[in-house]
Amino acid sequence: MSSIPTTGDERAGGGIGQSGVRAAALARRRIRQIVERLAGERGAATAEYAVATMAAVGFAGLLVVILRGDEVRGILTDLVRNALTVG
Repeated sequence: MSSIPTTGDERAGGGIGQSGVRAAALARRRIRQIVERLAGERGAATAEYAVATMAAVGFAGLLVVILRGDEVRGILTDLVRNALTVG
């Protein structure tokens, strides 16, 4: 037997050795980090829908305020009358 220390890769019987164990542990740690990072994004789409819905509600409210004005009401009434008038 030699007195040279081995990393475990040279041992009889095979196996993955220390470097393989370290690589596997590093891969597991990296996968765990990715999963945790993605888990932090959970609900992001729902929040985006909520923001878009609130913007639409605000826009609808603005349209209601504008359309309640007498001038706009008169313009729309004239537009409908002209569209419905034949000839």
